[in-house]
Amino acid sequence: MTNDSRTTFCRTEYDVLKRVILCEPKYMTIRDVINETQRHFEKEGIHIEKAMQQHKELVKTLESNGIEVVLLPADEKFHEQVFTRDIGFTLGKTTYVAEMAADARVGEENVLKKWLEDNEISYYNLIGDHIEGGDVIIDRDTVFIGLSDRTDMKAIEHMQSLMCDFEVVAIPFTEKFLHLDCVFNIISPDLALFYPEAFTEKEKNILSSRYELIEVSKEEQFTLGTNILSIGNKRILSLPVNKGVNEQLRSRGFEVIEVDITEIIKSGGSFRCCTMPILREA
Repeated sequence: MTNDSRTTFCRTEYDVLKRVILCEPKYMTIRDVINETQRHFEKEGIHIEKAMQQHKELVKTLESNGIEVVLLPADEKFHEQVFTRDIGFTLGKTTYVAEMAADARVGEENVLKKWLEDNEISYYNLIGDHIEGGDVIIDRDTVFIGLSDRTDMKAIEHMQSLMCDFEVVAIPFTEKFLHLDCVFNIISPDLALFYPEAFTEKEKNILSSRYELIEVSKEEQFTLGTNILSIGNKRILSLPVNKGVNEQLRSRGFEVIEVDITEIIKSGGSFRCCTMPILREA
């Protein structure tokens, strides 16, 4: 099923963001460790009130930049629901709803489907394919899909069969980094952030043949320096603690909007993970 481009449309990671889906971290907790970041913060835990306040500041920042924010209802069964990027993604005019690989996240996609149906937005339900939006990165006619614990080759091959107008490029990376957007993110037609230690020489060559790669340090990869959110017109949301990334972005003419969501990233995701764009305009 496809959608009217006035309702849903995404062709890049950096066009002007107009509408995006989020969910408050109301029930966020580290219960069953499902990534390395959670393992690091397992004993410390997450301060819910602080996470909620930081999320409100994120929503306020998006809205102040002219972006419509849709908040899905939080459900106490789903502790990772704040990371809306993974449950679905829009490629061209089509919104895809993912099938979650981790048991702790199975069912989150039903909340998204209900909202889409209530708003009469059609979607393609990827039943039987393990693929999550954090592994899916679009740039015009190319879709990069990370091969990870959450996204398998069968799903990537299926996506290629569905998207005849796009080139689908599978990108294997070191699986401990969870999703592709934790180690790679496109910020313009010729620039991308990446963490080199996550890739073999083959993948580095594929990416460097298409983009000038801005390297993220080991320290700032841990604080998810690649997991920024571009909102268009060279404006990027980034964490204040990622000073090296922010300096490199500013030196290339980007406006860096610093928002502190460090309580949320304890569970393994930052700005891109917390946002599911459904409408961007060139």
